[in-house]
Amino acid sequence: MGIFIIIAIIAIIAIVWINIYNGLVKSRMYTQESWSQIDVQLKRRNDLIPNLLETVKGYARFEKSTLENVIALRNQIAQVPDGDHEKKMDLSDQMSSSLKSIFAVAESYPDLKASDQYNKLMEELANTENKIAYSRQLFNSSVSSYNTKLQTFPTNIVASIHSFKPAAFLETPEEEKQTTKISFDDQGL
Repeated sequence: MGIFIIIAIIAIIAIVWINIYNGLVKSRMYTQESWSQIDVQLKRRNDLIPNLLETVKGYARFEKSTLENVIALRNQIAQVPDGDHEKKMDLSDQMSSSLKSIFAVAESYPDLKASDQYNKLMEELANTENKIAYSRQLFNSSVSSYNTKLQTFPTNIVASIHSFKPAAFLETPEEEKQTTKISFDDQGL
């Protein structure tokens, strides 16, 4: 009778261990899938940029340095290894800042702002930027859930034995945390 109790306890421990391990694997995979969503949106943005740049080039030939910077960043992002999430997001943040310059260029060219092709591309790009922001939030939520599992008992024991490592959160660059300054000219605009 005592042997059956010992076998039952070992079986219960094994089942709990397997469930905890599988939960950790699922959580880690969900974190990786969340990063993949960011990667998909970054690729989408990189695919839109050449069309946008060609449209802007026709109107803003002398804004060459702005356009070259966007192209250089796009090429750098394409060359970052898949596992280097921090580098890819750093370059992506720089790309977002450079794209703001492209938006500013459009303000100087009323004909460009009136162009249907430009407006469609800008709408697609704005949608993509929103999807990137949402994907970043999803990734950070996934990382939070995964890292919480790594730190709670008894999951932390299983995680430690099987060498599960915490994932890093994506952080907002300091320059994007600054409050936007709004000013009105003498005409109230």
